Amino acid sequence: MPIDVESKLLIVDDLPENLLALQALIRGPARPVFQAASAEQALALMLEHEFALAILDVQMPGMNGFELAELMRGTERTRHIPIIFVSAAGREMNYAFKGYESGAVDFLQKPLDPHVVASKVNVFVDLHRHRKALKHEMEALAAAHREQAALVEKLQVVQSDLERAVRMRDDFMSMVSHELRTPLNTLYLETQVRKLHLGKGNLALFAAEKLPAMIERDQRQIQNMVRLIDDLLDVSRLRSGSLSIRPKPVDLAALTRRVVESLVNQAEAAGSTLDVEASQTIDGVWDEFRIEQVLTNLITNALRYGRGSPVAVAVTRSGDHAVMTVRDQGIGIAPEDHGRIFEQFERTDDSRKHAAGLGLGLYITREIVRAHGGEIMLESAPGEGALFRVTLPLHAPPDDA
Repeated sequence: MPIDVESKLLIVDDLPENLLALQALIRGPARPVFQAASAEQALALMLEHEFALAILDVQMPGMNGFELAELMRGTERTRHIPIIFVSAAGREMNYAFKGYESGAVDFLQKPLDPHVVASKVNVFVDLHRHRKALKHEMEALAAAHREQAALVEKLQVVQSDLERAVRMRDDFMSMVSHELRTPLNTLYLETQVRKLHLGKGNLALFAAEKLPAMIERDQRQIQNMVRLIDDLLDVSRLRSGSLSIRPKPVDLAALTRRVVESLVNQAEAAGSTLDVEASQTIDGVWDEFRIEQVLTNLITNALRYGRGSPVAVAVTRSGDHAVMTVRDQGIGIAPEDHGRIFEQFERTDDSRKHAAGLGLGLYITREIVRAHGGEIMLESAPGEGALFRVTLPLHAPPDDA
């Protein structure tokens, strides 16, 4: 048992010479001895200290040793302190029996035998140290158990996160495979049909007047695949913080007219029309390619979900900001989905029914707008179409990506 475990001893006697003599017998390393000349002083000391042993004189004025022992046994803090009674009375008074009834663990008769006293005190000191060591070990075991439980909980959280990540990865790969397979299957079927006609010598399908439509169909499927791949690459760049933003002076109105013109054929294929309001010159400092990407994503979305209704595109200036709006009259978006659709791989249930896609376009759009110091807002309700509003500062320098 390590000697550094402190064991405090209490001796109680109304005679100072008895206290000094008893202290000389029991003192030792890591054994501070506290003296009390009355039961009241002893109780005060027991409220302040934890004692390994109390040696009480039986015959004291006022409250005697037995009465003090009974008070100790009635208090939670002191009831477990071992008690040794000391008395000079003769054995015929049967004090020993009364002492045991009061809760004593031992009884000593005066005059005291030094070897007997030292031996008994050593026993109780050793017991106290064993109890302290055991308590320390139990506390250490409890702490280790708590740490182990916390570690298990953390591992369960990590495992849950890993399982969720694996599910997300599997879902993502399944979604990417499905979306890429759609244009690939279309191209494959087209080539199979052409091969079949060539094998039968049917060259009418390849007449000069039919080739432009054939090429256009092929280009549309290839463009779909390219867009999917570009979206994936942009998401990867955004995650790594390497999406490049290269600002330069741009006329946003001219850029908007150019983007709308490039999407006219796509609008016709969707049975829709594009109305543009961008007559006023709006000069600012932006990344032209990225802002074109924002406009293309928003207009393409409007054509996808607009149910063939006209799509209105407008660009205006408001103070030191440019404002772009894209409005459709399509299926609309429920209010609870307004925030979610700007996250990665998120789409509404209605949008899945009307068009394919990875659910990345609006996420990329939002991040590009934020990189320019701007913001994007949505106003929409189911069945009432959607209005996307992009606000860009004219001259705020974008963060370097």
